[in-house]
Amino acid sequence: MTSSVRVPITTASRKGVSGLVAASEEQRIVLTSHGRPVAVVDSADRIDEDMRKIREAQLAILDAAADLASKRSRKFNLAEVCVRLGVDESRVRALAAERVANR
Repeated sequence: MTSSVRVPITTASRKGVSGLVAASEEQRIVLTSHGRPVAVVDSADRIDEDMRKIREAQLAILDAAADLASKRSRKFNLAEVCVRLGVDESRVRALAAERVANR
């Protein structure tokens, strides 16, 4: 997990943009106002890596949902599972049909 440091906005303004950018290469900077987080300064590489992990997780969930649909589980209603997971039911059904066809 990426470490982060909380920095008051007044301190951040003294460091300047270049100081914040340099510090963000080492760790995520959480800017605070009156102790509350209001913004984050992070490296582009770390954000890209986080987005890649999110995409992989989405695909894993979609893959699991397709497995459930292809096995015709009686414990779950596919439409309900898709709504709860925020997954497109038609895409899950297409993947399930493809798996059944490839058996």
